[in-house]
Amino acid sequence: MSGQPPSTPPVIALVVAVAENGVIGADGGLPWRLPTDLKHFKAVTLGGPVIMGRKTWDSIGKALPGRHNIVVTRNAHLRFEGADTANSLQEAISMAQNGLDDAASETFVIGGGAIFDEAMPLADRLYVTHVGQEVEGDRYFPIIDEAVWEAVETVTPQRSERDSADMEFVTYERRSG
Repeated sequence: MSGQPPSTPPVIALVVAVAENGVIGADGGLPWRLPTDLKHFKAVTLGGPVIMGRKTWDSIGKALPGRHNIVVTRNAHLRFEGADTANSLQEAISMAQNGLDDAASETFVIGGGAIFDEAMPLADRLYVTHVGQEVEGDRYFPIIDEAVWEAVETVTPQRSERDSADMEFVTYERRSG
């Protein structure tokens, strides 16, 4: 080492909205309308790098402003306007963390299902919007094991008239040991 003090590695955080039955997506989109959650998502991720799979990129349709967008795809020739391309989750994490400044100490993984499955063992924190309903869908979030994850903050927002369900914002931290 170069004599510099050891630095704390950036936190890897997953950001997701999950129905009571574990569904996170349906037919390439979200199976609900939750403007309150979208505002929460923006507040959590703004200023930081966001990592997503190509299908999530396609469902969003453009780069998320105010964030370093990184798209993971197996197709090395694909390019995305306003985003960097990575060929693996590990490459995306390296790209995100090499570009971090002191203000952005978290790297956010925002979906979809396959990326969440791969990122879950690497994650330090989960920002989960628990959606108060069961929905039909074809993408699921891994089970949050209470032996591994501890809920450290829970906020129940006021449901707006435009939200299709009640929700609860829960922050989980990986238990040490």
